[in-house]
Amino acid sequence: NASYRKYNTMRCIFNMINYLSNYNNIFLAFVACLFTWLITILGAMVVFLFKKVNKTLLDAMLGFAAGVMISASFFSLISPALSMSENLNINGPIIVTIGFICGGLLLFIGDKIFPKIIKKNEKAKNFKRTFMLIFSITLHNIPEGLAVGVAFGSLRYNLHGASLISAIILAFGIGLQNFPEGTAVSLPLKRDGMSSKKAFLIGSLTGIVEPIASVIGALLVLKVRTILPFLLAFAAGAMIYVVVEELIPESQTNKSKDLMAIFTILGFAVMMFLDVFFG
Repeated sequence: NASYRKYNTMRCIFNMINYLSNYNNIFLAFVACLFTWLITILGAMVVFLFKKVNKTLLDAMLGFAAGVMISASFFSLISPALSMSENLNINGPIIVTIGFICGGLLLFIGDKIFPKIIKKNEKAKNFKRTFMLIFSITLHNIPEGLAVGVAFGSLRYNLHGASLISAIILAFGIGLQNFPEGTAVSLPLKRDGMSSKKAFLIGSLTGIVEPIASVIGALLVLKVRTILPFLLAFAAGAMIYVVVEELIPESQTNKSKDLMAIFTILGFAVMMFLDVFFG
């Protein structure tokens, strides 16, 4: 019956948690973020579903990517940064605000320097947008990997609120919201003229920093915890700059501006659902 099946399910979960608890926390953090990276790869694979994509659909995907990044900036970065600041008894609003502004300023400075490095032409313009998109998503994945590492590493110190199941749920939630992020990178890259294989490869590699960062977070859990709110907000500022400077303006060059705006809202909604539901 239903009660018996529920009992067996809970028993299996308990046994799995008990089994995993025998492993080193650093190893568990690394494996957990290998999972999150795998989901990024699956998201990037969406680029292979389209052999030839017309400009309107690619502009729509650019708008979708903008929505995903705006949503991730708040629900995956700013909101957790504020919560962590409160738990650490530090001034969250000030730390998060400074981090957010610094992240935006970094991209602003890069935006000013970039034209001096590369000649101004259409190809260079596309390359700049591509680079900024890749950089911001990769930057965003670093503090997420650190967060997973901290969650698993905290088990060594029996910190308040630390538990194996909560660390697993965190990794699972971050992994699921990585799917639209992988898509948000690979499709715009294809829009800028890259081959499907190259767009997939780059989209996949943006998530490789998460397993690396998870190990660092698990090893330096006590030190990383104190700077993680700033790093999360920093990544959020960088992402918002790219969205406002590149993604939304470019998607709005399409004749169907209203439709592109709907795709931006859709991207935001999808990411919000994943972050809130699995957060």
